[in-house]
Amino acid sequence: MVFKSLDFIEKLSPEERVNHFGANQKAPLKQKKVRSNMMLNPLNLKHLNRLDELKADMVTLNLEDAIAPSRKKEALYNIALFLSHLKASKTFIIIRTNPIDEGGYEEIEFLNEFKFDAVRIPKVKTAHEVEVALKILESSKELHLSLETKEAFSSIKELKIDPRVTTLNLGILDLLHSLNLPQSLLDIHNPSIEYILSKFLVESKTHDFLPISFMFQDYKNITLFKQWLHKEKMMGFASKACMGPLQVEEVNQLFSSSSDEIYRAKRIKEIFEEHSLVVVNGFLVNEFVFIDEQIYKDALLVLGA
Repeated sequence: MVFKSLDFIEKLSPEERVNHFGANQKAPLKQKKVRSNMMLNPLNLKHLNRLDELKADMVTLNLEDAIAPSRKKEALYNIALFLSHLKASKTFIIIRTNPIDEGGYEEIEFLNEFKFDAVRIPKVKTAHEVEVALKILESSKELHLSLETKEAFSSIKELKIDPRVTTLNLGILDLLHSLNLPQSLLDIHNPSIEYILSKFLVESKTHDFLPISFMFQDYKNITLFKQWLHKEKMMGFASKACMGPLQVEEVNQLFSSSSDEIYRAKRIKEIFEEHSLVVVNGFLVNEFVFIDEQIYKDALLVLGA
């Protein structure tokens, strides 16, 4: 936990919390995993207090649509307070601001001095918004984008204006609204939804973005959630937005390589590299039938090498 007790914080007004900002500087993660991205409401102090022990690979502290306008400053100060007392975290910490022209600019400016890993800006339509965010965002932090508008969906390539712009998050409900399509289309067997997922995945990968699939909001329906996960993994996704620890657990488990997959990849890597010493890059092996450079590269992908 970040604080041993929350009693004194709960008694403070949002403005008084500013006077208790600390000076801790969380170190950046040396090795970043990307399976699960859990959304967290910064008005919930108990959730913020667990930033140092979360099992999610990534956590997004949400200042946007889950926060009423009258409480956005309180949520912002809460984030700053807990970050300034956070000593370490194994979770990649992202702050989802409001749109750049609706308070996001000022939120990034305020948060720049605190230690976290990335800013995520929502409702992006053009590369200009990305450019504005990059100009003010502290240079060690990544910039992530929420892909929620038809304009962004149709121009993913144009959003890759800088290496720091690393990640796209599919906001499928907002995207459906932007396309003037009803949310009732969000069905695991709907071909239009499959097209949206496929286009998002392939174009993101083509232009060197990490694509994070949409958040499944019926968080109690774990059975259907797992069906979506299997479909998304089959399509090629390796990252998914999560609502709560139960979803995180399922995502981390399914989006991890099995022990058999890891063993196979290690053996292929070992065998190929041994044969490469004698300049043989394609050969028959009883254990795997045939290994060549393409099989070797796929093994490296499984191992994250």
